[in-house]
Amino acid sequence: MKRIRVTSFGPLTEADVELGDLTVFVGPQATGKSVLLQLIKLFADAGSIKGEMEKFGLQWKGRSDAFLELFFGEGMAAMATPATQVAAGTLTLDKVLKGRKSSAEESVFYIPAQRVIALRDGLTHPFSDFRAGDPFVVRWFSDQIHQLVQTELVNEPSLFPVKQRLPKEYRDLLAQDVFGNLELRLDSASFQKRLVLQINGTSLPHLVWSAGQREFVPLLLGLYWLRPSSRASRRAKLGTVIIEEPEMGLHPAAINTTMLLVLDLMKRGYRVCISTHSPHVLDVVWGLQVMQKHQASDRDVLAMFGAPATVAPVAADALNRKIRVYAFRRGRPVVDISGLDPSSANEDEAGWGGLTEFTGRVGDAIARVVSRAIP
Repeated sequence: MKRIRVTSFGPLTEADVELGDLTVFVGPQATGKSVLLQLIKLFADAGSIKGEMEKFGLQWKGRSDAFLELFFGEGMAAMATPATQVAAGTLTLDKVLKGRKSSAEESVFYIPAQRVIALRDGLTHPFSDFRAGDPFVVRWFSDQIHQLVQTELVNEPSLFPVKQRLPKEYRDLLAQDVFGNLELRLDSASFQKRLVLQINGTSLPHLVWSAGQREFVPLLLGLYWLRPSSRASRRAKLGTVIIEEPEMGLHPAAINTTMLLVLDLMKRGYRVCISTHSPHVLDVVWGLQVMQKHQASDRDVLAMFGAPATVAPVAADALNRKIRVYAFRRGRPVVDISGLDPSSANEDEAGWGGLTEFTGRVGDAIARVVSRAIP
């Protein structure tokens, strides 16, 4: 899929989105970012989604509204109205909903914003642990990391660091920015294989982890899934990775490292789509745009990330990637702000989809206070 067009679907009034190597959605909550990302997953993987639903006994009996409810979640079928139009090339929403299931493998790996519930209580959860009204992408992601932990990683002495899944330079950065001296392990002491953080032989259960650690660990497991082993750079039939709000709970230094891992995914051949509420994520994207425009070198990219020279190939690759950025607002069409030009006449682009305008507002307010105080 290279392009998707949407009219009158839930919070989306109008959207015409061309996907780049890296595509970024920015905007307030409830403006349709997640809805559009899920539509991308649905259009790319409708056949396998239907097969997965049927495998777990979910039935919609040919009813489009029932299928939308099962896919997007309880109460979400009402997003589709008689005015709704969704298309990607010649494929329309009507064709997607009426098409038959397929045994084809997924082509889109989706890491949802609600990923933390995939590890509630430190336990991994299969598809069947959720209700039928829970969003498909949440259930599907949870099932993927459940299978990963229970099969591929079950004999690993430690789940972080894992040498076969992450090169040393990334392990070092994550140890510094997310885990400190803590080790992520599978603990069977309570008769269930639960994830714990361990230090000096003491196990720390899920509820005492920091917010950033609880949010990042399922994302880390998703990254492990995307890197089958040190000998395979990617999952063969997978083309696109969607990550909702990769910055959740993280310090800016950890966000920086997470964005470097996003660039690494692109170097491995994945196309990446993310949604964000973080000015720092947009700072990184803007920095890459400026570097591309001014023929920067891989050293400049490494300096921006504080990354070692060993990831220079990832940095060099990022300078040749097409980046698209779209701003979402309530009740307005989605706007292409890929230029990220602070001097643009378009307020969405100048304010980077609303993320920088609040910083400017604080600065203006402080300037007025200070000017009044100066005699």
